Amino acid sequence: MAVETSGRLKVIIIQGRNLVIRDFKTSDPYVVVKLGKQKARTKVISSNLNPVWNEELNFTMDTKHSAVLKFEMFDKDLFKRDDKMGRATFNLQPMQSASRLSKILGISGGETTLRKVVPGMDDCFQEEYSIRCVDGEVVQDVWLRLTGVESGEIQVRIIYVEDESVRSWATNCKGEFC
Repeated sequence: MAVETSGRLKVIIIQGRNLVIRDFKTSDPYVVVKLGKQKARTKVISSNLNPVWNEELNFTMDTKHSAVLKFEMFDKDLFKRDDKMGRATFNLQPMQSASRLSKILGISGGETTLRKVVPGMDDCFQEEYSIRCVDGEVVQDVWLRLTGVESGEIQVRIIYVEDESVRSWATNCKGEFC
């Protein structure tokens, strides 16, 4: 049975800051990102507590799996298991809703803020962020606070692009909420 896709997701791991020390004076961090059964990881940045990756990881969104991105950071070790450096989660449902809204409103060019989100007690957001439509793509730039550790944050950009079948569904709504 084929899984129905709803779109593509680009996750750009931009940088980390104030990461925890897991080696003698520093760490060798990398990030693993999971979406359902899909998994991707960044390269290792050696000896750095404020690494810059600017690395793009790509995923396929489908209608069958949870729309939650999971981030895990590790310190690369040579002779033992890699040390955990924190984790964060990111619910993609607001992005999917904003994408449908942008299609219903017919936003395709330029940049438009679709929604502002204030951090709550149950999420990993470091500060308020906006969901924007930039030239037909739904974009979020956000700092995520790492949990399970003393300190650390990662900055990510998440870009969601719906499949054509989803776009045509939104177009056929003719401005009404379907």
